[in-house]
Amino acid sequence: MGLIKIEGIKLYAFHGHLPEEAVLGGHFVVNVCLNVDTSSVESSDKLEDTVDYVNVIEIVKEQMSIRSSMIECPASRIMKKLLLLNRVLSVKVEVEKVLPPVNAIFDKISVVSEGSN
Repeated sequence: MGLIKIEGIKLYAFHGHLPEEAVLGGHFVVNVCLNVDTSSVESSDKLEDTVDYVNVIEIVKEQMSIRSSMIECPASRIMKKLLLLNRVLSVKVEVEKVLPPVNAIFDKISVVSEGSN
């Protein structure tokens, strides 16, 4: 088993509870961690025997483009789509909302969605 991590996928999307967020949008960062069966690729050294991270990024982009009021929704959608990929055993997806309209000082606001096969 191996771990594939793709961190810091930066996107502009229109998620948020406030009406202005649906119009103005905002910046988001997505981190993905996949537990993958790597037994085949370790001997074959072929892309078709592992999870293609380009495909993972496309799934993230696709699901982040679907507007939601709560960031839990795209996090869950991404996690569920990634679990459908061959060789994926479990997934952890973090969606961070960069500079949300909150009157507070903080380092980070994010949600994490996890699942396994």
